[in-house]
Amino acid sequence: MRKYFKIAIYLIMAIGFSLAHAGSYEDFFMAVHQDDAATIQELLQRGFDANAIDPSGRSGLFIAVQEGSLKAADALVAWPKTQVEWRSAKDESPLMMACLKGYTDLVRKLIARDADVNKPGWTPLHYAATGGRLDIMQILLDDNAYIDAPSPNKTTPLMMAAMYGTTAAVKLLLDAGADPTLRNELGLSAVDFAQKGQRPDAADLIAAAIRARQPKGTW
Repeated sequence: MRKYFKIAIYLIMAIGFSLAHAGSYEDFFMAVHQDDAATIQELLQRGFDANAIDPSGRSGLFIAVQEGSLKAADALVAWPKTQVEWRSAKDESPLMMACLKGYTDLVRKLIARDADVNKPGWTPLHYAATGGRLDIMQILLDDNAYIDAPSPNKTTPLMMAAMYGTTAAVKLLLDAGADPTLRNELGLSAVDFAQKGQRPDAADLIAAAIRARQPKGTW
């Protein structure tokens, strides 16, 4: 009889834990969407897993950055058990999203937590260059980001800046030593990217950088 009583107690405790965890799961992701840092901190202190994945396959930190819930993102980055190098199905990291959206302070905090500046494939510098985020681009370069990092199809940050970013972003990369002569797997150069993006100022700047590399008398 006593044995069955103990089993019943264990079952009640297990069911209670499951229900509490289910409620915490919903509360956690609601707090992320609502940028409710206080609730997130409370749940984490109670033992909720900061790296839980929502039904769409995203971590709480990734959602927070993607949706601009910056208080929630700060709370999660500050939590030592949060995996800042989580990757989405598209191989995007929270640092990449922060770079794209221009969240400079968050970029610094993620790098301080050892977020990978030079992850293989598309890199944070590609994303910062795409958004023309000059301050973030400089932060990444100062942290030894590879300036000519090749994407899976060999597209460089300079190419992304040329087509989608700003002329100032192109100039920053060129001044920092980006190679304007590189081509991607389709044979397209940074000049081609600028022309496709209808960015004549960027195209002229890149073309001038290419001419400056050539020995005198060849152009």
